[in-house]
Amino acid sequence: MLERTELLVSGPAQALGALLDVPVPDLGQEGLPPLWHWIYLLDRPAQADLGPDGHAERGVLPEPPGPGRRRMWAGGQVRTRGPLRCGEPATRTAEVLSVQEKHGRSGPLTFVSVGHRIRQGGRLVVEERQDIVYRDASGAVTVPDAGPVVPAADDEWPIEVTPALLFRFSALTYNAHRIHYDRDYARAVEGYPGLLTHGPLQALAMAEAARARGCTGDVLFDYRLVSPLFDDQGMVVRAVAEGNLVTAGVRDRYGRRTATAEMRRAGS
Repeated sequence: MLERTELLVSGPAQALGALLDVPVPDLGQEGLPPLWHWIYLLDRPAQADLGPDGHAERGVLPEPPGPGRRRMWAGGQVRTRGPLRCGEPATRTAEVLSVQEKHGRSGPLTFVSVGHRIRQGGRLVVEERQDIVYRDASGAVTVPDAGPVVPAADDEWPIEVTPALLFRFSALTYNAHRIHYDRDYARAVEGYPGLLTHGPLQALAMAEAARARGCTGDVLFDYRLVSPLFDDQGMVVRAVAEGNLVTAGVRDRYGRRTATAEMRRAGS
């Protein structure tokens, strides 16, 4: 188990609001919106601990199950139990919940679930499970034919994905994974056709679309990353509210689904 405590300051939240062009609430009273804790209480490994792909090889959770394995964020669940406020210290604990070995079309897969708990003022505020998958290094990644562009509808939120956006999000989350900012590495080493759009960035966009539909406060957020999204494919976000449930999704500009989510007020 790893533990980290720090004073939450408003700067990172203001930066994320500017990155996504979304409103920032009163951080001392209302606290951080759902999922915004991802820019706080971060692991900051030494440069010497980073592997060739930019991820830390030791001293963090989860540690890679073996050298050369490719890491992907597959999904997870976040429960917010109250406001996580700036101006006060908070403590995050992390532990590995489970490890499963499976075999997929690309070969052996290792699924690791990591649990995070954030406490502030003596009470549990955020409870989370992150699902990470590791696969063996392989050849080029197959991308479906694009097809015609599907324009964003009136109830959709188009986000222009640029190298600058991906680099700034990597910096804000202290994520050194080179597939998000090093195009030559992404193509030549990991076999991707371009820069990969972060799974957490897609999840945050879905949570923000849900927040715009009025889903805030004590919420349960389940999400899955279902297909890779590359920078030249754009990102279009949509959320639909039905009672206390908000269903959200991300697609590329051609209509291909890359992420899904459900957010509901806890207890509903």
